[in-house]
Amino acid sequence: MSVVTGSQLEFDDSYARELPRLSQPWIAASVPAPTLLMFNEELATELGADAEALREPPGVALLVGNGSPDGVRPVAQAYAGHQFGAYVPRLGDGRALLLGELVDGGGRRRDLHLKGTGRTPFARGGDGKAAVGPMLREYLMGEAMHALGIPTSRALAVVTTGEEVMRDTMLPGAVLARVAASHLRVGTFQYAATSGDPALVRKLADYAMARHYPDAAEAANPYLEFYRCVIDTQASLVARWMLVGFVHGVMNTDNMTISGETIDYGPCAFMDTFDPATVFSSIDHGGRYAYGNQPRIAQWNLARLGETLVPLIDGNTDAAVEAATDALTSFAERYEGYWASGMAAKLGLDAPDQPLIRDLLALLHAQRMDFTQFFRALSSHLQGRPARSLFTEPEAFDAWAARWQALVPRDRNAVTAAMDRVNPIYIPRNHRVEEALTAATDGDIAPFRRLVEVVARPFIQRPGLERYAEPAPASCGPYVTYCGT
Repeated sequence: MSVVTGSQLEFDDSYARELPRLSQPWIAASVPAPTLLMFNEELATELGADAEALREPPGVALLVGNGSPDGVRPVAQAYAGHQFGAYVPRLGDGRALLLGELVDGGGRRRDLHLKGTGRTPFARGGDGKAAVGPMLREYLMGEAMHALGIPTSRALAVVTTGEEVMRDTMLPGAVLARVAASHLRVGTFQYAATSGDPALVRKLADYAMARHYPDAAEAANPYLEFYRCVIDTQASLVARWMLVGFVHGVMNTDNMTISGETIDYGPCAFMDTFDPATVFSSIDHGGRYAYGNQPRIAQWNLARLGETLVPLIDGNTDAAVEAATDALTSFAERYEGYWASGMAAKLGLDAPDQPLIRDLLALLHAQRMDFTQFFRALSSHLQGRPARSLFTEPEAFDAWAARWQALVPRDRNAVTAAMDRVNPIYIPRNHRVEEALTAATDGDIAPFRRLVEVVARPFIQRPGLERYAEPAPASCGPYVTYCGT
């Protein structure tokens, strides 16, 4: 362990120590003028850090990887991955470093990871730097997802570097300091598996199991149970994405965590108009990672994880493949269970009614309904403020609503309160995100701070925030996101 004096942070390096072949020691590029732009005081306190100390120059230097104290050994992590379905055997942290691991106030081991720290041995032609806009986007999205109750990495800070990076134009540079349960990915297992050393995969699986699913070690077949655990946690995660209209945008296997946290917010966005074919990413030309494809892609990614675990599951390959396939097949049922129960909660029902849900989604699609606005309006509908005004052809909604209301429990006050606890009124609306990021890039951080404050309390309606709940005007046109690399 290494204690960072003043900040009270106590770092460990169990990943680098136990799996040295899966990382490479590296030092962050020097930053000329690090300045704290955004700081997550709540998260700092959760980590047991002295927030004021982290705001001081030595703390800010730590958050960009400069001036690391003795005993802190940053590493660039190695992993492989399928990117848009094409396998790349060597990816890794091309512009990021794992600073170390912290044990928070709840006894949980968590990574502190820096993005935008310069080129590493895993860099693939880029400059290794990051711009303010994409780093702020990840900060915002992590806080929004956390407030929605969705497992996610979170940003501790965004620090401007005092230098500019070249993208389409010159942009202010930044480093993101983020916290995650770990940065173990499906791609980490793929990298280990292609090493040709089964012992390395076993060591990685043992490490991941001990860190995230310790109970699996007590099962009759620990590695099969570990696989089932990852399948289940990913089924739950993707269901939660779908229930709030979140589109990750780049579900490559190197962006899928073993822990079940959302990570690597690049070309992500929240869906406005309900459409399963919704794609925001500028590079997803075929719609591989469209909103409606996310469950299928998650299962595909998990199949790639299963391939790496086959030698551990059973010495008989045929038996191992059969067991892994059976586990993977359970994904659809697990996902459907999580999603259907979540939809029942959104509708205020005691149990899912599949035909009712199916017909509702068809109605929302046909009438190009705003996903978030509609579900929030449903509770008002039960209180005598009809939601039919949202529809261009309200008679179709009336017919559906009559079926729905016949299933809603009698205590309407309790039902509407419960619905409002799961149907957000505030999400990071795409046009508001772009406004805030543009202002921040131009030097005005106030709109971004305000947006973070709004989405941090997504379920509570507050006066004066009406503009944050409104869908984008038609003049905004199709929304396109970019990886920001």
